[in-house]
Amino acid sequence: MERRNQGINLRLATVRDIDYITLFNTEMAFETENINLDQADLRLGIAAVLSDSNLGFYLISELEGVLIGQILITKEWSDWRNAWFWWIQSVFVEPNHRRKGVYSAMYKKIVDMADREGNVCGLRLYVDRDNLSAKQVYSHLGMSQSHYDLYES
Repeated sequence: MERRNQGINLRLATVRDIDYITLFNTEMAFETENINLDQADLRLGIAAVLSDSNLGFYLISELEGVLIGQILITKEWSDWRNAWFWWIQSVFVEPNHRRKGVYSAMYKKIVDMADREGNVCGLRLYVDRDNLSAKQVYSHLGMSQSHYDLYES
């Protein structure tokens, strides 16, 4: 399940990647929301995904054997569609590798994987309303803003 684009290797994460995934999530949370994540909870949450594919999976991007990006996919069942939505979460690309096609390669791989799965009715993600550069990337890749607003408690 590997794919190469412009020297980028895409693969599913394994438990060997937990340190990088922890670092990437920590940096992403601080960069995007100014949040310092509890490292113990974060590591346990990542380990849970890596040990139980029902929770989701991480797609890793490597360049010359060095991890440079990640996406977490979680699944949501849609009774209306009798199929799964895949949620794109925990997106991170190392700052010095941004705007070089890393996220685009990961996104295209996810689309391919969803198509092969056969019972995925769509991809969804949420983005901070002020993150204009991310919104541009998502639009460029063919995603459109939904008519739903996100609420949480």
